[in-house]
Amino acid sequence: IVSSTCATFCRFCMRKRYVGCCSTGQDRRFLRAAMAYLEGAFEVRDVILSGGDPLLLSDDELDEILSNLRKIRHVEILRIGTRVPVTLPERITPRLCRMLKKHHPLYVNTHFNHPREITAQSSRACDRLADAGIPLGNQTVLLKGVNDDPLVMRELMQRLLAIRVRPYYIHHLDRVRGTAHFRTSLQEGLKVMEALRGYASGMAVPYYVVDLPGGKGKVPLLPDYVKRVGQTYCFRNYRGEEIAYQDMASVP
Repeated sequence: IVSSTCATFCRFCMRKRYVGCCSTGQDRRFLRAAMAYLEGAFEVRDVILSGGDPLLLSDDELDEILSNLRKIRHVEILRIGTRVPVTLPERITPRLCRMLKKHHPLYVNTHFNHPREITAQSSRACDRLADAGIPLGNQTVLLKGVNDDPLVMRELMQRLLAIRVRPYYIHHLDRVRGTAHFRTSLQEGLKVMEALRGYASGMAVPYYVVDLPGGKGKVPLLPDYVKRVGQTYCFRNYRGEEIAYQDMASVP
């Protein structure tokens, strides 16, 4: 976590306890401690810069962090999680993109939740990042009354691909106080996924994930497409048709 500030504060944020309440000095202390830890954590290959929003740091501050991470030999991949292409697209300047380009392999995950967030300005911001050779992914939060309509979600995923952003995750809403009115059931989330598979490009189908309590990690959820009877599997396709398929690896 390199920043505790955001361009806008999302009502469903899972880090309400932290975002917007820490001083710059606290952020810097956290950052120094994180760097010291990473230098000795030889099993870590992939580091995510999160927040808050990392892209609210100045170009020089962000360049310093990325440069220090690049000095750690076992850290191979750098990622930045940001909502700035949506909430403050003018922040994605040519100068910022030139700086980020120095630190490849570097990936950026954006955060679009609705097709209306894909504007001329946010599209231009994503174009600049993509033109700098930065692979873009997107993490969406499933929100009741916002994007839980399967057709809305399908439009969002397809339009993201059109601006060179690959859908990565649909997050089931975390259990954060004050967000019950945004929460869907897991079954409703699975219905959204069923409306994507077979009806949108495979590249437009993200993982639907639940972030388990207690830091136990993310688990992907899939509709039930497979049943097994003996050595025969019965697959259900996106049209609801059932097709028998024999597992030949187990046949003499």
